[in-house]
Amino acid sequence: MATINWRTINIDLLDPESSANFDITSLAPSITPVSAAEVQSLSGQIKQLLRGGDAEGALRGALENAPYGGDTGAKEVHLATVVEILQSIKQSEMSPMLSRIYGSEGGAEALDVLMKYLYKGMSHSSQPSSASSRTISPQATGFSQIHSISRGGGEGGGQAMSVLLSWHEKLVEIAGPGSIARVMTDRRTV
Repeated sequence: MATINWRTINIDLLDPESSANFDITSLAPSITPVSAAEVQSLSGQIKQLLRGGDAEGALRGALENAPYGGDTGAKEVHLATVVEILQSIKQSEMSPMLSRIYGSEGGAEALDVLMKYLYKGMSHSSQPSSASSRTISPQATGFSQIHSISRGGGEGGGQAMSVLLSWHEKLVEIAGPGSIARVMTDRRTV
């Protein structure tokens, strides 16, 4: 007679009403694929609005057209566009603009998307590889010297982080801490 280890049988698979038999693909929202060319075109249109002086329109356009189905390059381009918009808006205009967006139709979702971009921007500006690159040059003495090359010059990463933190503070004031919870649990990434 064959010996069966009864402790290794997964009894949840035998129960038709078990959560182990539930199709989890129905939990993820459907995402349409977006090409990098479409994101580049959208980025150009948004930057045109920004140059025209319509910062709120540019921000709304960027938040309403987040490339959830785009590849990594497309998402990076859109992130750079959103950060550029946020850096161009004065601190005194933040709260009124966020209040207007929040009060409009679909405003809560737009602010949740903004929160996603804030977190993604914070995670990118804290990585040392994005701010500078290090090269090692051998010396005649046998020692190596490490050089750091700054990309963009000055306090670019620190300034961007300061702007993102200011936006985060104002966004939590307007949308509340529920926005943070919604962003952390959403499966769609920007």
